[in-house]
Amino acid sequence: MNNVNIVLVEPEIPQNTGNIARTCAVTGAALHLVGPMGFKIDDTKLHRAGLDYWHSLDIFYYDSLEDFFFKNPDCDFYCFSSKAPKNYTEVQYPLPVYIMFGKETKGLPEDFLCENYEKCVRIPMRDGQRCLNLSNAVAVGAYEVLRQHSFPEQKYEGSLAPKNKGDKL
Repeated sequence: MNNVNIVLVEPEIPQNTGNIARTCAVTGAALHLVGPMGFKIDDTKLHRAGLDYWHSLDIFYYDSLEDFFFKNPDCDFYCFSSKAPKNYTEVQYPLPVYIMFGKETKGLPEDFLCENYEKCVRIPMRDGQRCLNLSNAVAVGAYEVLRQHSFPEQKYEGSLAPKNKGDKL
């Protein structure tokens, strides 16, 4: 079971989903795709955006939001939405957790958000701006969950070394 689960409900743009797949692969998050989607899963743009990370990805497919909850009945989830009143950093995310994002043009269904009001969070933005790009919002959400849990299973250090002994980076 994955600690972090990214749920995309009716994604429309293959490049965003490919970028999100790459984020999932490098963080160890599972990707859950809820249809209907605005592209075919074999879309060249999807695979190009995900580069060579597809083999490192746990990916699950669902026909609808109802199908997702039928197959994940006890999942602890949070809905990211520009309409939510609560800041995404005000929540203590459990592990495992499912963080949900809606389609690029409309977000998650408003009736679903209203039914799950206490589980809705937003990423702060300047007034008058609609929303972040979906792949950026997913990265922000995923890394907040990981940060709160001290980045489990993540590599902390890079391999960059100073050119001269005694130099600091």
